[in-house]
Amino acid sequence: MTTNRQVLLAKRPAPGLVTPDVFKVADAPLAEPGEGEVRVKIAYVSLDPAMRGWINEGRSYVPPVAIGGVMRSFSVGIVDASRNPAFKVGDAVQGMLGVQQFAISDGKGLVKVDPKLAPLERWVGGLGMPGWTAYFGLLEVGQPKAGETVVVSAASGAVGSIVGQIAKIKGCRAVGIAGGPDKCRYVVDELGFDACIDYKSGNLADQLKAACPKGIDVNFENVGGDILDTVLMQMNVHGRVALCGLISAYNATKMPEGPKNLRAVLTQRLTMRGLIVLDWADRVPEAIAQLGAWNREGKLKIREDVRTGGLEAFAETLNLLYTGGNNGKLVLKV
Repeated sequence: MTTNRQVLLAKRPAPGLVTPDVFKVADAPLAEPGEGEVRVKIAYVSLDPAMRGWINEGRSYVPPVAIGGVMRSFSVGIVDASRNPAFKVGDAVQGMLGVQQFAISDGKGLVKVDPKLAPLERWVGGLGMPGWTAYFGLLEVGQPKAGETVVVSAASGAVGSIVGQIAKIKGCRAVGIAGGPDKCRYVVDELGFDACIDYKSGNLADQLKAACPKGIDVNFENVGGDILDTVLMQMNVHGRVALCGLISAYNATKMPEGPKNLRAVLTQRLTMRGLIVLDWADRVPEAIAQLGAWNREGKLKIREDVRTGGLEAFAETLNLLYTGGNNGKLVLKV
């Protein structure tokens, strides 16, 4: 192969779901690694809710993807050429490699993974960035204690599904919030949560009160909006809110209202903290080791939703994250 197929950002998106013309699929010459670099043949690309923010113009925790630039993503693949002594041809690696067939890397931020321990796609799923987010977000920000109640929204998703299982491992009551009876059954019957509330069925506040009779100590928030407002009103004194995502607003066509029940932060003396997994970049090996051990011991169940449409289906597949069309961690096979 002498070319590298890439997904490029063609223009900034309008409010709402991402339209296909926001991206362009193009072929570039296949680059050779320079001194100290490696070339990775990408096998799987991670699709994450944060991508919607990465393509918007504006201030964020990382610069926006440039117009004409390769779409940013965590990806996993195999080193197929190396001029870096830390990596050899055949090594399986994961990193921020982009939505493309091949990537050149100087090795910084590139993590070796073991496909004998788990399939490649899992290293951009529960053992990759979503797993690291759940691990550090819950344990460092949520700080759960045995016997406490942990509520997590988007509980069947890539991050939420891991959060609830870690909460159980730590001796907590885990209550999920998800959309639809099938997702709720999966969260309880397969992942082992104590309860899961279908927010689409109505009466979220009453259902939450029934599932959390002792109140809520930790809220791991992935959705925001009405769900966050409802949870805030049932938080216990000195509860902790780990703010991981606000997916309900990512494709809003107008600026959503802010939290209506923010007064609960004052009256219940809550701690609310935003989290970005990059804050713990230097501790990623710790997360990989612990998540991998729990997975091998059967304490942590992980599911990937692998789509095979190729790079041409990137925009369509990405939108599944915002319409609830995925089941588990969404991954695109390159």
